[in-house]
Amino acid sequence: MSQTSPKSSAPSVSKNPVKRYAPWLYAFWKFSRPHTIIGTSCSVLGIYLIALSNSGLISRENFVSSIFITLMACLCGNVYIVGLNQLEDVAIDRINKPHLPLASGEFSRWQGQAIVAVTGILAIGLAASQSPYLLAMVALSLAIGTAYSLPPIRLKRFPFWASLCIFGVRGAIVNLGLFLHYNNGLPIPAKVWALTLFILVFTFAIAIFKDIPDMEGDRQYNISTFTLRLGQKAVFNLSRWVLTVCYLGMAIASLKLPFVNAPFLIISHLLALGSLWLRSYKIDLQDKHEIARFYQFIWKLFFLEYLIFPAACLLSL
Repeated sequence: MSQTSPKSSAPSVSKNPVKRYAPWLYAFWKFSRPHTIIGTSCSVLGIYLIALSNSGLISRENFVSSIFITLMACLCGNVYIVGLNQLEDVAIDRINKPHLPLASGEFSRWQGQAIVAVTGILAIGLAASQSPYLLAMVALSLAIGTAYSLPPIRLKRFPFWASLCIFGVRGAIVNLGLFLHYNNGLPIPAKVWALTLFILVFTFAIAIFKDIPDMEGDRQYNISTFTLRLGQKAVFNLSRWVLTVCYLGMAIASLKLPFVNAPFLIISHLLALGSLWLRSYKIDLQDKHEIARFYQFIWKLFFLEYLIFPAACLLSL
């Protein structure tokens, strides 16, 4: 009689129905880097709600063009940027992120190139059909994303420029560009500037933290990062304090911001800050999986901001 248990001898069956029945779609989902897709979607919806609370001029009849087509343009741009980065980082990702489709072999290089080309063209085309503000935002984001990944510029080799690319696009270009698109131009109210500054600084923390679990591959391929220069613990603490400044700064600023519900903003931001510190005390910096989970937790806080801040604006009406 075999000593192998039925569990170990039976063929493994994925519990994820998409992975099991539509493996290409599952691979594409991984290729698109889901946390960035969710972040982009939250940005599009959150800024829409803020613009709506600001003027109320966006009609229901324009909802599809205001939200759906804008979202599709931004998501296509998102896939172009993260896809191009994967095309240039296959060898590094085989060490740092072996689950990604190009690194694992689920996608061929030709498939990756085709996806990047199609999504880049769609992003520009869809944005151009909406407004010059959306087109400028998408085009500038794609240009910076290209310079970030593609030789000979490849700004990701330099810690300062790499971080500037990430928080410049996520923090300033996306928020201001989307608001100008929805608002059909200037002026930009104080509450949008406050959110932009918050996201700008918050995304800086994301930009420097994301390299903590990737030290091995970055070191082997001479990708200079703040983690390699300063060490894991220093970058971890720096990220945590940057996020603390974000939350405390927004809580204080809410007392002076017009057309926002200050008590709601203060309470929600202090709760988010408390959860950040509570979670951070449990992290073992020698455990790559724990660091990765905490990084995803920071992204969840990023998503949450695009729900909290618009809600505070709508509650002030």
